[in-house]
Amino acid sequence: MAADTTVIAFDTQALPWEARWNETLGKTLYRKNLITDPDTGMEVRIVKYPAGVINKLHTHPCAHGMYVIEGTLVTHEGQYGPGSFVWFPEGPAMEHGATAEADVVVLFITNKPFEIHYQ
Repeated sequence: MAADTTVIAFDTQALPWEARWNETLGKTLYRKNLITDPDTGMEVRIVKYPAGVINKLHTHPCAHGMYVIEGTLVTHEGQYGPGSFVWFPEGPAMEHGATAEADVVVLFITNKPFEIHYQ
């Protein structure tokens, strides 16, 4: 079977935000799913944490990266502004989210299927 060589392109600004209620946080997070690789489970999405929302201590069975598009990403190890890329390895406990002053929007990339486990 030949590999699919079709380029996929779309206007991310035209995509609506999908509201995702997080029961553990008692808050709504927002995302725009861009692509998922059916073979590896790798995902790419745009995620928005509203001002003041921090995803409390949790782990993932996947590594993931966040490229900050707007706002400031707050993590357990520091704060990162637009243009920063932060890579979180698989396994360690972490926190991340937005400052109290403004939403943060990130390009979110996983290396395999995404799961979250709260501490």
